[in-house]
Amino acid sequence: MKRKTQITLTVTLDENNTPEDMEWSAPDGGVKEQSMEAFFLSTWDKDAQESARIDLWSKEMPVDQMQVFVHQTLIGINASYLKATDDTQMGEAMQQFCDFFASERNLKDIKKRN
Repeated sequence: MKRKTQITLTVTLDENNTPEDMEWSAPDGGVKEQSMEAFFLSTWDKDAQESARIDLWSKEMPVDQMQVFVHQTLIGINASYLKATDDTQMGEAMQQFCDFFASERNLKDIKKRN
C-alpha cells in the first residue's frame, strides 16, 4: 500500500533574505525541528533530463565548517553514485578527488567544536 510522508525544511530569513536559522523535520524518521547550518538539495527532472538545486547556508556558518560540509557531501555523492551505478572506476576517481580536497584544505586538522 502506498503512503505519503513529509520532510520539511524551514528557513528564517533576515531583512536581506539571507538565511538566519534553518530547521528540518522528518516525523517518520523521528526528527523534529532539528537545527542546521546548511543544506544542499538536488532534484532530478526526468523529462527535462536536468537537475535543480537549492543550496543554502546560514550567514553564521564558518568557512572551515563549510569546507568540511562540502567534503562530506562529496563523499556522500560518491557513495550514492557507486550504489546506483556500480561504476567502481569512476568511484575510485571521485574518491581520489575527495582525498585531494581534504588534503588541500587540511581537513584532518579540523576539530569538532562544542
